[in-house]
Amino acid sequence: MLYADAKAAIRQLTQAFGFTELSVFEGEDGAVMHAELVQGNGAVMIGSKGTGSVFDKAMKDAGATGVYVVVDDVDAHHRRAVDHGAEILMPPTDQDYGSRDYMARDLEGNVWSFGTYAPEMSG
Repeated sequence: MLYADAKAAIRQLTQAFGFTELSVFEGEDGAVMHAELVQGNGAVMIGSKGTGSVFDKAMKDAGATGVYVVVDDVDAHHRRAVDHGAEILMPPTDQDYGSRDYMARDLEGNVWSFGTYAPEMSG
């Protein structure tokens, strides 16, 4: 995912959404070339828009992104997001398919869903 202000995105994702910053690599101009944020067994990679990288060029016309992240305690996760000023789109809600989820929007309009739905992985 690319952000106009990747450093602000990292702050929000770690403070409000509970990600842990694993690594951040900056270019000479201070742009985030690559950052890895982890939560549970998953990770997201983000960077700054406008770096001229192949990925940046490929994402030029991409719209907002929607991401689903599995968390153990949806209500505690939601409280943390609210406490840090996240825009909540849907409060914690029990779903017909057995999951409990909530949705929030980040600083640049991407929609993050956090919930307990964890499909069985085969293979």
